Amino acid sequence: MRSTDTGGIQEKLPPEKFLETDHLRLIRAGVVCMHDIETVRAYVVHGNQHQRPRWVLRLLATRAATLRENE
Repeated sequence: MRSTDTGGIQEKLPPEKFLETDHLRLIRAGVVCMHDIETVRAYVVHGNQHQRPRWVLRLLATRAATLRENE
């Protein structure tokens, strides 16, 4: 597993752009593209700062848990 997602989703779809949408399918697809805890954490931080809906933060928490299980 990669320790960082350099050149991955954060570069192509930064948190501020990613979390603008409320479309569940797009957010789920983006979350699946997160391959390390640091990336998920960056999106959670941004989501918390900008009061994103709880369902988005739950998806991110679930992804983080999955990544931790696979370490």
